[in-house]
Amino acid sequence: MTRLSVNINKVALLRNARGGNLPDLIKFAMDCERFGAQGITVHPRPDQRHITFRDVRDLKSIVKTEFNMEGYPSGNFLKLVTEVLPDQVTLVPDAPDQITSDHGWDTLTHHGFLKEIIDELKRNKIRTSLFVDPVNKFVEGAANCGVDRIELYTESYARNFSSGRSQAIEPFIHASQTALICQLGINAGHDLNLENLRFFKKNLPDLLEVSIGHALISDALYLGIENSIQLYLKELEI
Repeated sequence: MTRLSVNINKVALLRNARGGNLPDLIKFAMDCERFGAQGITVHPRPDQRHITFRDVRDLKSIVKTEFNMEGYPSGNFLKLVTEVLPDQVTLVPDAPDQITSDHGWDTLTHHGFLKEIIDELKRNKIRTSLFVDPVNKFVEGAANCGVDRIELYTESYARNFSSGRSQAIEPFIHASQTALICQLGINAGHDLNLENLRFFKKNLPDLLEVSIGHALISDALYLGIENSIQLYLKELEI
C-alpha cells in the first residue's frame, strides 16, 4: 500500500500568523498519526515562516511513524538534518525566497553537488530522496547520484488532470518505469488531492509514498482532519 505522509507546514503557518501555540503543531502531528497518517512531512525554510527549526527538533521526539524532512541542502539545513536524523530527507532545489516548490532537480548539471550530500546523508543512515520532474534523464541522473528514491513533482499532472488525465499521467508512467529499472523507490507530491489521487495511484502501482499538505489541510477546514485523512487513505487503497 502507498503510504500517506501529511505535510503540516500550513498548520505551522496558521500558528505563526498570530504567535503563541494555536493551533498546537505537536498535538496536530500526533493526531494525524492517530487518525491513520503513515508519516509526517515538514519543509523548514531559511526564514522559518512556517515550520521552525525548533519544531523539527520537537517533532522528532514524538513522531512514531515516518518523519520526512524536505528542503534545499544548505549548510543550516544539513546541520539540522544530521542533528535530528529523520527517517527520510527529500532534497528540493528551492531558492530561499520561494513560495513553494516549482521544479525538480537537474540531476545531470548538479550531479557532483548532490552526490556529495547524498553520500553524507547515507553515512548517517538516512534514506534520501530527490525531487525530480518526470523526465527520464533526470531520473537516471538521480540514480547515478546514489539516491534511494525520487519524489516525482506532480504539479503538471494536477494542472492538466481535468482537461486530459491520460495525457497528464503519461510522463509519470514513463518516469516511474525508468525509476524501477534504476532500482529507485518512487514517491510523489505537489497538488495531489481527492480528485486526482486515485487515478495517479492506479497508474503508478509501485508508488511507495505520497506527501500531501496544502490540499489535505484545506479539505480539513470543511471535513475535519480525521475525516480528511481517512478519505485520502481510501483513495490510495487500490
